[in-house]
Amino acid sequence: MDRRSLVAGARTRHDVPMDRDGLADFLRRRRETLQPGDVGMTVGPRRRATGLRREEVASLSGMSTDYYARLEQRRGPRPSEQMLLAIARGLRLSIDERDHLFRLAGHTPPVRSRRSDHVSPPLMRVLDRLEDTPALILSDLGETLVQNRLAVALLGDHSRFTGPERSGFYRWFTDPDERRRYPEDAHEHQTRQQAAGLRAAVTLRGDDPRAGELVADLLARSPEFAAVWDLHEVGQRFDEHKTLIHPELGPIEVDCQVLLTQDQAQVLLVLTAPPGTAGYEQLQLLSTIGTERFGTAPSGV
Repeated sequence: MDRRSLVAGARTRHDVPMDRDGLADFLRRRRETLQPGDVGMTVGPRRRATGLRREEVASLSGMSTDYYARLEQRRGPRPSEQMLLAIARGLRLSIDERDHLFRLAGHTPPVRSRRSDHVSPPLMRVLDRLEDTPALILSDLGETLVQNRLAVALLGDHSRFTGPERSGFYRWFTDPDERRRYPEDAHEHQTRQQAAGLRAAVTLRGDDPRAGELVADLLARSPEFAAVWDLHEVGQRFDEHKTLIHPELGPIEVDCQVLLTQDQAQVLLVLTAPPGTAGYEQLQLLSTIGTERFGTAPSGV
């Protein structure tokens, strides 16, 4: 395809009009079908709203109430693809509903593949109900797709990462801050585990270029990764028990429970500690304090 055809194709995609009426109606109807309990919210005795309120959807989507409200009022700007993905997550849309949302906004829906950043609705429903313990949903490339309030308090806000740094596998070999979450005597074990997990993702993804590009980048940047990659270990591994280092609370011993989607493309990771242990008390303290004090800590899993 020549340059002229590429430019014409790009112009056609960007000239697709935004269906403001359809978008507003779809957002409102989806919002009204969701109940607070569907997204892990408690309901007060005097609540009269049908479904979720606009401010609740905005909070779930990580945007201002005014921005979301303007979309429902047919007067907002064309949302970016990033904003649409956030709204799809906030409204707990299925992948078909997500694609419909993109078309209403005048965007081409993301290419469907077996591996997608669209969070699995069943995993999201479980995460919605986990308010008293850290929990997060990861892709098979180690990318944090969503994390609850206590996961942010414990591990930092992973949403700030972009590009290859979204992958925890990548950060382990390129970002020294990533290793500060683990005791030094656990680093060698984690290094082999990270490489084995990435190789499992490469195997599962087949000819998907994202995984291959991540490996190529790491091979070029990290001699340590190249050495452990040559061991040819493979497997999605999550320790049943581990110690995490929090910058303020110190070492926290936690148990790890995982729930995988059927195609192993995404995993829900839940961190708990038995009642009566020091780890339990530390997680309780995190729950009390929340993210206000600890949210800027470096991240890692």
